[in-house]
Amino acid sequence: MKQLKFIAGIATICVCAAVPSLSAATVPAGTTLSVKTTSQISERDPKGRTFTGQLDQDVVVNGATVLKAGTAVTGRITASRASSRPGRGSAPLGVALTSIKANGGNVAIKTASVQPQGATSAQTAQMRSRGVTAGSILVSPGTTMQFVLSQAVTF
Repeated sequence: MKQLKFIAGIATICVCAAVPSLSAATVPAGTTLSVKTTSQISERDPKGRTFTGQLDQDVVVNGATVLKAGTAVTGRITASRASSRPGRGSAPLGVALTSIKANGGNVAIKTASVQPQGATSAQTAQMRSRGVTAGSILVSPGTTMQFVLSQAVTF
């Protein structure tokens, strides 16, 4: 009788351990994530500073929605003028995603670094209209950017 209860207990543990793996989904490398920023990002922010955003569109793999629009993401500034040396020709601002909130926790991800395009302050736009190129890049909350996964990730 004790042996039967022991076997039943082991079977229950095996089933409980197998269920999460049945619902796991892998998003392949090369998948584009459309993200809307929820915090401001500037080229004057130091390299390494984090920013937040949320998925702007559902992420669908093999016809199944793996991540819903609105899912929280976190990223990091990978290049900024605040951290670069003059004359080095580095990008004025580069950002990449580092994690996605899924299954009740943050899941680490890797994306290629992107340079926000066309996101400038009003002052910079005015200066450019006068032929002056000085100014700073400013990404306002609500700006949509496209990130590409560098590695597959399983949720």
